[in-house]
Parts: sequence; C-alpha cells; structure tokens
Amino acid sequence: IMAIKRAKKDTPAYFDYKDVKTLQRFINMYGQIEPIAKSGLSAKQQRQLATAIKRARHLALLPFVISN
Repeated sequence: IMAIKRAKKDTPAYFDYKDVKTLQRFINMYGQIEPIAKSGLSAKQQRQLATAIKRARHLALLPFVISN
C-alpha cells in the first residue's frame, strides 16, 4: 500500500536557506527533514529543500536537534 502524498498548496519554486519560516514547515517535531512521501514534493524539490535546510542549520538559523 502506497502512502498518500500531502501536496503542499503554497510550495515555493525555489527554497531559500534564509526563509526559515518556509523551511520549518518541512521539519518534524524532532528537527528531522520530512520524507518525500509526507512532504509531497518532487525529488528535485526535496533535494533543494534538504540543501537549504542544511545550509540554514550551519548558519544557526535552524537547530540541528530540537531538545525537550
């Protein structure tokens, strides 16, 4: 059984690492990047998203791990 993709209505054409608010929508409560089945993105968009999130983490715009 395949998972149903939740298509994001307002997905940007390009993921900017400085746009933290948009990137946070694709991170779960543990600080992990949502999988492609849950994010509803194409493979190319998912790669761009991952790169943008990793850049934002290195510049301390996003946390690596969200602690309780």
